[in-house]
Amino acid sequence: MKPLPILLCAVALGACSGKPPQPRVEPAPVATPFDALKADEQRAKDVQKVVDKQAEEQRKQSDAQ
Repeated sequence: MKPLPILLCAVALGACSGKPPQPRVEPAPVATPFDALKADEQRAKDVQKVVDKQAEEQRKQSDAQ
């Protein structure tokens, strides 16, 4: 039973090394051919929101008259 704690201490000390851990480098995002298409799609959605908002405002003005 006595050798067990000594053995565990030796294993624990052996596992600890003086070297600092290697820094983890995150991979850079890779540009894909679809990035431009996604940007165009988002731009179109934004334009559609503006058009819908203007149409709603016109509808409200015509209803008010």
